[in-house]
Amino acid sequence: MSFAGVISDSIQRQLDPGERVLWTGQPKQGVLLRGSDAYVIPFSFCWAGFAFFWEWSVIQSGAPLLFVVWGIPFVVMGIYIVIGRFFVDSWQRSKTHYAVTNERVLIVDGIRKTTVRNAPLNGLADISLSERANGEGTITFGSSAVPAMFRSLSSWPGMRERMGLQFDLVPDAKVVFDLIRNAQRAPRK
Repeated sequence: MSFAGVISDSIQRQLDPGERVLWTGQPKQGVLLRGSDAYVIPFSFCWAGFAFFWEWSVIQSGAPLLFVVWGIPFVVMGIYIVIGRFFVDSWQRSKTHYAVTNERVLIVDGIRKTTVRNAPLNGLADISLSERANGEGTITFGSSAVPAMFRSLSSWPGMRERMGLQFDLVPDAKVVFDLIRNAQRAPRK
């Protein structure tokens, strides 16, 4: 967490003239489990198990090539949801940067292309904080179209946009939340 200290290049490029950074940060880094994985992991093992069983059975039975090829995408997706999604999520979070300025909240992320999402401070009516005992948490701006049990699938293409604007897995989330609320109350120049 940085209070207007070192500002990443990706954030710096998005700033308007005269805009001041009050805070910058990134989500927690590395491969990690989320609470919603309690639902997703059993499903992923069932999916992958069936896909591997199908493919193995088709190959063993000498079925036509069409059946062998038909099962390949399901096996690949099974491998992704069992293991690959954790690494893609970690990679996405490593490319994600958050900022609070005197004018707006800003998220810059993206693996293949840069995506910039922001909202003006004076337009943020609904801000919520979900905080763990260790102080890490998620600040959500507005509402999310994705139920909490599917949040661990944030590495699926297009899912992050559906989740809405949020600072996910930030350390000292309450401090950042309070900073945003105070910045909203500050007089505009």
